[in-house]
Amino acid sequence: MSTTVSQIDQVKTTPWAGGREPFSVEYGKMMMWFFLLSDAFTFSSLLIAYGALRFSADAWPSAELVFQSVPGMIDHGAPLVFVGIMTFILIMSSVTMVLAVEAGHRNAKKEVAWWMVATVIGGFMFLGCQALEWSHLHHEGFWWGSIPKELDHFFKEAGTASPTYTQQFANLFFTITGFHGFHVFSGVIINIIILINVLAGTYERRGHYLMVEKVGLYWHFVDLVWVFVFTFFYLV
Repeated sequence: MSTTVSQIDQVKTTPWAGGREPFSVEYGKMMMWFFLLSDAFTFSSLLIAYGALRFSADAWPSAELVFQSVPGMIDHGAPLVFVGIMTFILIMSSVTMVLAVEAGHRNAKKEVAWWMVATVIGGFMFLGCQALEWSHLHHEGFWWGSIPKELDHFFKEAGTASPTYTQQFANLFFTITGFHGFHVFSGVIINIIILINVLAGTYERRGHYLMVEKVGLYWHFVDLVWVFVFTFFYLV
C-alpha cells in the first residue's frame, strides 16, 4: 500500500511550520528578548535627549553638589554616597537573581524560593532609597516644573547658575529615574508572582523553572539600565 503525502503535510515539515524553535531558543525567552530590545530603545532615546541637552548647555548643575546628602543622616558633605548604596543594593539583587536561576536549573525549589525572596527585598530596598532621594530633592526645591530659588551652590563655578538648564536637569532627572523606578517596581511585582508560583510547586510540576530565568532576564536588564542612568546623571 503506497503512502501519499499531501501538500499541506509537506508544508508542515518546513523550518517555519512551528515544529522547531527558531534559533534553538524557547519561545517565551525570545519574546522577552524582543521586549527588552524595544525597551532599550526607549531608555536610549531618553538618555540621548539628556546627553544632547547636557552637552549643548553653557552651564549645568554639578552632580557632586546636588547629590551630596544621605537622607535622614547627612545633609551635606557626602557626594554620591547614597546613590552608591542604591547601586550596590540593586547589583546585589541581580546576584541573588542569578543564584535563583542557577538553583532552578537544579530544580532546587527551596533555594529558588529563598533567592527570589532576597531579590524582592533588594528591589523594595532600592525603591525605598529612591523614594527617600526624591523626597529630599523635593524638600530642596527640585521637582517637575520647579527648582530652588538659590542655584549658585549647585554649580561648580560661581555666577554660572542657569534657571533654564537647572529646570531641564530636574525634569529629565525625575522623568528618567521615575521611568526606571517604574520598571523596578514592575519587576518586584512580577518576582512576587513568580515566587508564589514557586512556593505553590507550579514549576516543580512542570519539571523546569524557565519562568524564573525569563524574569531574571528582565531584572538584569533593569540593573544594566541603572548603570547607564547612574553614569549619565551622577558621574558625567
